[in-house]
This record gives sequence, structure tokens and C-alpha cells, in this order.
Amino acid sequence: MTNPRSLIHALYLHWDIIEALVLLGREFPAFEQEQVLAVIARCLPSKSGEEREAVLRQLASSELLQVLPRGTALHIHPLVLEFVRSLTREHELGLSEVLRARVEAVKNATAKLNDGLQARDTDTLRLAAGQLAELFRQISQQLDQDRHAILELAERAKSADANLPIGRRYSEVLAAYDNYVAPMAEMMDSGPSGTFYRHLETAEHALDHAVESLTIQGALYTQRLAMRQVAFQAKELRRLGREVLKQCSDTLLPLREEIRQHNALSSAISQLLGRVRKRGLGRALGEGQLPVWKRDMPRRVGLGHEVLTIMGEALHYQPALLDFPEEGVDTERLDLDRVDESALIKALRNALPIDNLLDWLLKHYPGLGDLTLLRLYHNLQRFQHQIVTG
Repeated sequence: MTNPRSLIHALYLHWDIIEALVLLGREFPAFEQEQVLAVIARCLPSKSGEEREAVLRQLASSELLQVLPRGTALHIHPLVLEFVRSLTREHELGLSEVLRARVEAVKNATAKLNDGLQARDTDTLRLAAGQLAELFRQISQQLDQDRHAILELAERAKSADANLPIGRRYSEVLAAYDNYVAPMAEMMDSGPSGTFYRHLETAEHALDHAVESLTIQGALYTQRLAMRQVAFQAKELRRLGREVLKQCSDTLLPLREEIRQHNALSSAISQLLGRVRKRGLGRALGEGQLPVWKRDMPRRVGLGHEVLTIMGEALHYQPALLDFPEEGVDTERLDLDRVDESALIKALRNALPIDNLLDWLLKHYPGLGDLTLLRLYHNLQRFQHQIVTG
């Protein structure tokens, strides 16, 4: 039996090697000793060959690497593989059927919770709440792992060689969408056909009702707190489900649409080339059925009469002469409003009190322009206190 403490200590000592082997495990389900030694040499370049073999023996003795039955190949301890993948976000995409089965298990645990609530059986309530909490934890973990797996899958597809056929390049994307995203979208539909939100909402209502009932019955605070925490997990799981589904759909849908458009264009081009090969270009492409990419271009470049006219006008072009004004400007000719403000203020004081200042200005100074009258009006309003008291 594996000693957990020694296993964790060995993982701490050889983390770089195990992490590299986990990444290599995407391509090889098991490793030969030469492959493991090559990974050790890459992670520990300063060690000699004998020291690398000693490290390999330590990995095998601590059971980080296990020997497959009926052979000498090595594979990573399953629990260690799961643990490292969880920490490094290197999970493979899960199965939608596993998620569906866990959601159905939530329905059964909710029914058990309701039965215990009606019978006032605290043990049944505690067991049902524990089952719901564990199911919520497993579903949340799977959703988070699947989200990172889909993002990693999309990044691999985008970074693949552009010379590969697009069907081969995006084959994993199509498989992930058809086998995971589409069933998950159907399961998380908010309508009557969806089971995810409906079962979670039923469990959430049952847990809230259980908290209220335990409060009325005067149950222990720890029991009520545990029930409330499970209800919070249900609310958070509903939010996480919506977020994961939206992010996965937004990641894979553009790639899927790109594949569809490429396939439609490829099939149309292949069909058109087949017609040209069988019937010839003239018969296959009539005058009224020319493709949109074809255009007629003249073989000679010539100048039209309009261009020759413009060139002639430009050849005999002479700039127009403009008379600029002199530097000195006769200000007496300018139509400016001249106002004796001191006399105006004196007249204003003699006419006080005045009901409407603007009407008074228009009546006594009708020859001034509108801008001058407005300027005088605002200035007199601003300094009206000084005018009255001065």
C-alpha cells in the first residue's frame, strides 16, 4: 500500500519531472525507461547518467511511477496524475454523460432531503445535505476542468500548422462541440427540457425550506449553518454553469462556423472545377453565369480626352494675382459703437429706480448695436451694487 506522506514528499522533490511527464502523457499512455531518462536529463542537465538512473529508481520506489502489468513500461500513479492535472490545468475534456448522471443524482438527493424534512429525521437531513454538498463539489470541479480543457483545445487548434487541412486541424473542436458543448447546452436549457437548472433550483428551494424548518424547530446552529452553506453552493453552481456554457460556446462556435464556411466554399469550388473539366470553360461558364471573382481588364492603357484636357489646362496654368491689404488700417472707417460709460452710469443713477434695465438701455441708446447693448447690460448687472451705492 502506498504511503501518502512519502508519496507527497517524493512529488515535492521531483515535481518538475512529473509535470513534464504529465504533459508528455497526452501523446503516450505509458513510457519506456529511455523516455523517462530523457525527461530527467532535460529537467536535471547537471546530473550524470548514473544519477539519472538513481532518480528513476526513486520515482519507481516511491510509486510516483508504476510498472504496468505484463511488461516493463511505466505510467504515472493515477492519483498523482489527477492531482497534477488539476493544479496545472491540463485536464482532458470530460464526458457530458458523467455530468448528466451527477445532475440526476442531485435530483435523488433532493428527494431524500424532502423525505427527511417531512419525517423530521435529522440523520436523513444530514446525510442528504452531505450528498448534495459532495455532488455540488464534483460538478463544480468538472465544469471548471472542462472549461480549461476546451480553452486548451481551442488554443492547440489555432496554433496548429496552417498547411494542415482545416478538417484535420479542427477535428478535436468539432468532436468537443458535438460530444460536449451541444449536450451540455441541451441539459442547461432554461426551458422544460433542461435538467440542470431545474434540478438545482429544486435543490436550492428544498435547502432553503430546510433551513427555515430547522430554525423554527430550534435545531443546532451548526446544523443550520451546514444546511445554509450547501444552499450557497447550489446558488454558486447555477452561476458557474451559465458562465462555463457561455465561455465554451463563445470559444468553439467561431471555429465551428469557420469550418462550415470553408467546407461550403470548398465544395462549390470543386463542383465548378468538375464542370469545367468535363464540359470545357466556354460551355461550363456562360456569359450569364460568370463567377463573382472574374473581371475583365483592358489589355492596353490609353489616355482619354478628359485627361488630355486636364493636362493642357495644367500646362498653361497661371496663378491668379491677389491684392493684399496694406498693413495700416483706418479705424475711423470701421463702424464701431462708442459709448461714454461714465456718462451712462451718471444717467443711470439719476434715473433710479429702474424696473427693466435692458428696456432703459434700448430707449436711451437706440443707436447702439445688439452686442454692445448686451455687453453694457451684463457689465451693469455685474457691478449694480457699486453703481447704486457709489
